[in-house]
Amino acid sequence: MTGTSDGEDMSTANTVNTAAGGPARAARPEGKPNKALKRITAISTLGGLLFGYDTGVINGALPFMEEDLGLTPFTTGLVTSALLFGAAFGALMGGRLADRYGRRRMIMALAGVFLIGTLGVSFAPNVEIMVPFRFVLGLAVGGASAMVPVFLAEMSPAHLRGQVVTRNELMIVSGQLLAFVTNAVLGNVWSDELHIWRWMLVLATLPAIALWIGMLRVPESPRWLASIGSFEEAFEVLKKIRTAATARKEFDEVRHLAREDYESKKGSFRDLNVPWMRRIFLIGVGIAICQQITGVNSIMYYGTEILKQSGFGTQAALTANIANGVISVLATFVGIWLLGRVGRRPMLMVGQIGTIVALALIGVFSMMLPEGTARGFVILGLTVTFLAFQQGAISPVTWLMLSEIFPLKIRGLGMGSTAFILWMVNFAVGFSFPILTGQIGISGTFFMFAAVGIFAVLFVKAYLPETRGKSLEELEEQFHRGDIGALRRPGTSESVATH
Repeated sequence: MTGTSDGEDMSTANTVNTAAGGPARAARPEGKPNKALKRITAISTLGGLLFGYDTGVINGALPFMEEDLGLTPFTTGLVTSALLFGAAFGALMGGRLADRYGRRRMIMALAGVFLIGTLGVSFAPNVEIMVPFRFVLGLAVGGASAMVPVFLAEMSPAHLRGQVVTRNELMIVSGQLLAFVTNAVLGNVWSDELHIWRWMLVLATLPAIALWIGMLRVPESPRWLASIGSFEEAFEVLKKIRTAATARKEFDEVRHLAREDYESKKGSFRDLNVPWMRRIFLIGVGIAICQQITGVNSIMYYGTEILKQSGFGTQAALTANIANGVISVLATFVGIWLLGRVGRRPMLMVGQIGTIVALALIGVFSMMLPEGTARGFVILGLTVTFLAFQQGAISPVTWLMLSEIFPLKIRGLGMGSTAFILWMVNFAVGFSFPILTGQIGISGTFFMFAAVGIFAVLFVKAYLPETRGKSLEELEEQFHRGDIGALRRPGTSESVATH
């Protein structure tokens, strides 16, 4: 490590211990976040807002883009999914870049990529220019999905970590809702303007600029600073975002975690030759796939198109689609509340079964009801029901469990690899959906999603561990022993490991 010599290192540690009256002990809870931490959270989660807006805005822009750019089902899928393909690589590379160059610096770089990608897609004259810039925008989206939660986790105290980190999930669905509302307003007021989709897209430059300016006032993660040996600077940051007493007591823990970070970077794919580590890795892959094969992003990306095909006009579909955004935000609140009260396994099982039923009913009513407003409202009610189960159960459990199950040595490898796979499945769904609906219709497409969902339920029942109430070390020990019974039971501790 670099930044300070061993003598400086020991001097800082002695100063902290002396000031604390002895060796550092576990920090007492501080209650609510202080103003500095609130500001850091509000600014950095603009990355989540951009993530949500840029993935959701295509929903309402597509009807206008199709006419303006002459999109076919194939090019519609390509334009939509190019962002998702880029996001897979952004997520895969984002963590490593943040480890090397720092969380704050890379989030600022992401703001620049968001800005370049947004301007590129907003002014693209044709599909050939649009697709590469959608890929660039995807790099930023994927990078944000990997970097922002890690930055928040490292800035927040342990007792507030779950509360702070899950705000990013709220900002993602809030960004999607903002995109749906913006699409509806612009699409209804200026419906005769062929290029109105460009205004829908270009508005994302505002939060991108705000993110870059805001991060100028945000300090670097103390854990990353410690990982490169800048212990004095790490201590100064802690004093800004903790009480004075807690900052002194937490400093030794940060030093210890810096050594753990160094150990975690030693993990590689060779470690998957160990059977119990390979089992955890494959379970993580399965969790990531289960979250996406519900077809959730067919609704988040093509909700307006689905409602148009169900019987709404373009303007009515844009307005009705706001309901999908509203329920996503409300359900995320419910999901976060449930995480502290319900086991992961039953929560994910109920979520998967609920989405399967909703998908099957969409297929049934799309086939049985005549096209018209009545069918449109029925389909809207079912997409809202689907999202209630997806965003209230499946999505929050997915991201929480992926942060819990991997042992320290392969935690970076596991998170990066599973995020890459999750985005690639997302890409496959986004690309194939307009092609599938063109070939087998809405009913056939949603029947297919429902059928695939049955395999997800079987996977959860057979392989998913129960992580609620268990420390990360306890989980690692149970996987190591291969204690299937213990892995299926919740822990006895009242505190749930969310970091």
